[in-house]
Amino acid sequence: MNKESLKPLSITFALSAVWDIIAGFLYIFYIGTGRKINNPPIDPFFAIFLGSFFLCFAFIQFMSAFNIRRYTFNVGCLILGRAFYVIQLYTFMGFVNNFPSTFWFTGIIDSVFILLYIVFAVKGGLSAKDLFFPKRVHT
Repeated sequence: MNKESLKPLSITFALSAVWDIIAGFLYIFYIGTGRKINNPPIDPFFAIFLGSFFLCFAFIQFMSAFNIRRYTFNVGCLILGRAFYVIQLYTFMGFVNNFPSTFWFTGIIDSVFILLYIVFAVKGGLSAKDLFFPKRVHT
């Protein structure tokens, strides 16, 4: 496995960080009760709280992208986290009465990132063990 084999995964991870920065700023400044995007209604405190998490995730993704081989576990975490979000979003949109479909497109974007993470990880020679079980570093 050479350094170049994980470059597409690294780039994808950095791009997903950009997506999370956009989401973070949207939640902090635009989404919430009485703001520009009010569907679903959400208290501004929770919107800012969620936005801060998106910005933290973006930072982790950017930093991991610079040394993706060492931080492949973070890719695995994002696969699980984004998958949970997509499943939860579409389950609520499909089965909860009056649940707004405002963010349907985010499920598509996050699904694409999940797929790209998996494809580029496999093409880069990573296994499920690399993605979901961190390597122990002996000190």
